[in-house]
Order: sequence, then C-alpha cells, then structure tokens
Amino acid sequence: MDRLVLSATFLIILASTQAQEPKYSGPNGSGLALETASLPNAPEANVDGSGQASSSSSPPGPAEQPLSAGKQTKRILGIMPNFRAVDADAKLPPQSVREKFKTGLQDSFDYSSFIFVGIQAGISQGTKSYPAFHQGAAGFGRYYWHTFADQADENLWAESILPAVLHEDSRYYTLGHGRILKRAQYAVSRALITRTDSGGETFNAAEIVGAGAAAAISSAYYPSQYRTWTKTGQRWLTSVILDTATFAAKEFWPDINSIFHGKG
Repeated sequence: MDRLVLSATFLIILASTQAQEPKYSGPNGSGLALETASLPNAPEANVDGSGQASSSSSPPGPAEQPLSAGKQTKRILGIMPNFRAVDADAKLPPQSVREKFKTGLQDSFDYSSFIFVGIQAGISQGTKSYPAFHQGAAGFGRYYWHTFADQADENLWAESILPAVLHEDSRYYTLGHGRILKRAQYAVSRALITRTDSGGETFNAAEIVGAGAAAAISSAYYPSQYRTWTKTGQRWLTSVILDTATFAAKEFWPDINSIFHGKG
C-alpha cells in the first residue's frame, strides 16, 4: 500500500498550502468569497485570426477576475509529469488520437516520470511493500522497474488506448475557481467522470478499466506470491487512488506555483 502513502502525502501538502481560502474585497471593503460555475469550459474550437486555438474570449471584469489564472506547467515541482492538464477556462478543440497517445507517452517517458517513479519505488522499499524484492541497491532496482512498468502500462491504457477506443478525452480540465472544498470534490470526481470527444460527460471507463487492465497485466512480471486476486486488486485500487491524488495535485498546482513565485 506504498502508493496510498504517496497519495496521502500529496493531499496533505495540498491541504496545508491551501489552508486559507482567498477572497475578493467588495466595494465596501468586505470579503466576498469567489464563486464560479461548477465545471470548466468544455473542449471547443476557439480559433483566432492566426488559426491557433486560444483561451476563452474576453477576460473577466474586475469583480470576476480569478485570484489564480489557473496556468498549468508541464511538470509539477519538476518531478511529476503534468502534460494532460488544461488551464482553467481554456477552450480547446477535441483531443485527437495522436494527442492521446502523445500524452500517454509523455507521462510515461518524460525525465520527470523517472524521478516520480524513483520516489514511489523508494517509498515502496522503505515500507517493505514486497519483501521478496529485498533491500539494498538490488532491491531498489527491483522496486524501480516494477513501479515503472506499472505506471507506463497504466498510462497507456488509461490515457491512450481506451480513450481512443471509447472516444473519451483524457485531459484534466482545471476548475481553477471557487471554494477549496468545491475544487477538491471536482478533482476527486474526475476519477469517475470524464469528458467525451464531443464535449459531454461520461463515466471514466478509461481510468477504471485501464487501471484494472494494467493490474492484471502486472501479474505476468510480479513474483508468484504477488499474483493472487487480492494482490492484483490492491494494485488496481492503489493505481486509481494515486491517479485521484494526482488530479488533486493538478487542480491546485497553479495556486501553489504562484505562491512559489511570489504571486500568491
């Protein structure tokens, strides 16, 4: 259950950095909590004169201006891939099959993914999740390549193959506005709800089924004592929980990043 520990760590960091909810000051100086629509904009072609997709048309007025622009970066803290996160309020054309495979490969083979895998492998070894792997450098190597295989396999199923087959949009659309609890609930819900290529919403079969497929495939390379239904089910569950935690990290990362750069 090492990846559960990592998931909990993400959530604790997010909770601590978001402990005080930002507010606007109304004309009379009183605090006014920021309220917005419950969902970000659906993918939609919004092309300017140069032929390039752009963000939402006109910027909000002073009373509607969000405290965070919801700008995502390609990596979180340089150690976690963040290639499928979409800026708050961005309007994009439907995700192509090529883009689905591109993000799946980027999330698996970008340099940051190797660092992220190393962190997970270190936690696994530290908690002795798989005693048969043993300790020391050789043990860490076993933890590392198993974790890497798990992550790459799950990324390709959940972000590339199944979204292409099921016509699901594998991107994470940042909500970016509203109360902390509302945004956290939205982020967690993305494990079960996703967008379709046409801009609607549907059950996130790619996430749930993809994580299950990857867990089943993992039985081919884990030692025999870890190929039971229980162990396979645990890997399935922890993959979904870890992905849910990363959705929360993606949601609040623009806010945290702005604090790091002195903009909060």
